[in-house]
Amino acid sequence: MMQQKTWTPKGAEAAASRRWHLIDAKGQTLGRVAGLIARLLRGKHKPNFTPHLDCGDFVVVINASEMVVTGKKMQQKMYYRHSNYPGGFRAVALQDHIKKHPTGPIERAVRGMLPRNNMGDNLYRKLHVYAGTNHPHAAQSPTPYDMVLAAAETGQNR
Repeated sequence: MMQQKTWTPKGAEAAASRRWHLIDAKGQTLGRVAGLIARLLRGKHKPNFTPHLDCGDFVVVINASEMVVTGKKMQQKMYYRHSNYPGGFRAVALQDHIKKHPTGPIERAVRGMLPRNNMGDNLYRKLHVYAGTNHPHAAQSPTPYDMVLAAAETGQNR
């Protein structure tokens, strides 16, 4: 009697098929774009996905300053931090955060969706976010990613 074995990609096999994706965030909702980016960085869209290996792709996001949020999140969503000194609590609204750092909300949202370990740090390094349409990754020839097709694949029909 012959047993079938489960095939698991090794580190070099997982890294061999990396691609570059170009995502245009203009007019897209922050959370939905961040979820898609985290999925691409992690490699969950590939049939050889392995949770303990970095088998994801590189992602370049353009027009990050033109993404949208629903409801009253521009005024009500707050980003908090504390310096660990007395009186060191700071709270910044999303609209103020975008004025100073147009790429910040997408970077923070994606970082929050990645694993909190060394692999998550390495995955995050493959993300490149730009406020405008210009980016220095033309040599890698990133392929534009179709958001409508991605929503249909994941079952999000909004």
